[in-house]
Amino acid sequence: MVKGYNTLYLFLILVLSGCGGDDFSKPPVDDIIRDMPSGRVFSVILHDMDVKGTFFHDYYHQYKVIQEKEPGKPEEYITGWSQVSKDYFTRHADNMGMEIASRSEDGKVQKSVNPPGYNNYIGNEKYGSWHNSGGSSFWQFYGQYAFMSHMFNLATYPVRRSYYDDYRGSYYGTGRSYYGPTTSGRSYYGTNSAYTQSTRPRSAWSRNKSSFKQRVNSRTSRSGSRYGGSSSRSRGGGFGK
Repeated sequence: MVKGYNTLYLFLILVLSGCGGDDFSKPPVDDIIRDMPSGRVFSVILHDMDVKGTFFHDYYHQYKVIQEKEPGKPEEYITGWSQVSKDYFTRHADNMGMEIASRSEDGKVQKSVNPPGYNNYIGNEKYGSWHNSGGSSFWQFYGQYAFMSHMFNLATYPVRRSYYDDYRGSYYGTGRSYYGPTTSGRSYYGTNSAYTQSTRPRSAWSRNKSSFKQRVNSRTSRSGSRYGGSSSRSRGGGFGK
């Protein structure tokens, strides 16, 4: 009988330890912001993510940091993997390829979710301008900043003026996330977008086969199909246990 109680006690400990008993309450992005020199313009993009474990899951993020050690000269690097809490991972499950923190030229630090480059470089006349072609207006970087076209994959996924105006007019500063126009249930930006899958074809997330990922994909597909033009998805929750 005592042996039976001990087995039950051990089982309860294992179950409770797998139900959010971690202490990853502080997001690693906070450390990046803390360690960034005062006044330096930067952007933190969710570069990749992963879920490990069969019965109990561990959650990981990897980031791309674009920073200006010299004003007007952005450069990028990829961080190592950092373990994050399930809540933080779930909150950003739709945001792979998106900017999730930044400091702009006015020194303001934001943790809002934006398409890559929209907050600091796209629409900034110091780096480029809008050009008309085929009846539409597209963003082009000046020659000395042409490397940023590659940085933000503009050759394959150009930024139309209509996208940017929608972002600035309806989303910027509101706390809502802008994922660009939605076509056939897929948004222009975000985890399951063609944009992110083309820039990260061998990502850990693309190879992940966990049931957690299947629930993310299912939820993202349902959310994307609700919007005909631009999209702003609800945040957090909805993945079940």
